[in-house]
Amino acid sequence: MMWFKPWRKNKVDLKSQVAIERLPHHIAIIMDGNGRWAQKRALPRSMGHRAGVEALRKVVKACSRLGIEVLTVYAFSTENWRRPKDEVGVLMTLLTEYLRKELNELHQNNVIIRTMGRISDLPREAQHELEHAIESTQNNTGLILNLALNYGGRSEIIEAVKKLSKDALSGKLKVEEIDEESFNNALYTSGLPDPDLLIRTSGEMRLSNFLLWQLAYTEIVVVNELWPDFGQDALLEAIKEYQKRDRRFGGIHTN
Repeated sequence: MMWFKPWRKNKVDLKSQVAIERLPHHIAIIMDGNGRWAQKRALPRSMGHRAGVEALRKVVKACSRLGIEVLTVYAFSTENWRRPKDEVGVLMTLLTEYLRKELNELHQNNVIIRTMGRISDLPREAQHELEHAIESTQNNTGLILNLALNYGGRSEIIEAVKKLSKDALSGKLKVEEIDEESFNNALYTSGLPDPDLLIRTSGEMRLSNFLLWQLAYTEIVVVNELWPDFGQDALLEAIKEYQKRDRRFGGIHTN
């Protein structure tokens, strides 16, 4: 069965459907609902995860065409290890399949692969494919596809605190010099802008330990579509909703 199709040029001008001058620079997505999608169709959960990979492919393509700078997707959380061993194995297999089969297309479309999380705890095969993808695309200049793998927001913050503490104890950094900028630089997302828009699928109203520091002023859009049903049109609708928001960052707008 063919799960990965080549990117094809689409005559539809996506940029004409949104306000280009108000596009989010950084979109983050909690991809939720693969299991429920499969259950509704009396299919194994693995089929839901495979359908979810195809949804990711469509969204990456759309973001690239729109000119979005960064797309961060919650692919595997630190809590996901609690799932049945067989399901975790499927998720790791799909990760390696995606990178192997899509890498050339991603590279040709100028996409940069980046990761965040405890990658060293992933299976060696998955680590190898990630390392290869990162190295192969590091000189590209288009969309940054940031894969959150074995990621947890709380553990990220703790790791940042430990790093800054070591720097302070070694004399590299004075305690009074620790500020938001230095803390940002200690996070996995160092060098990236905070997300402007967070999309969560399947109608769930929670952050699930995702980007807890970075989402401080992010606009949140929750959609009812299960992740495998989410595609280009749903992405455009989420961006349109984002563009209706009045982003004040704690202040007020004056005329």
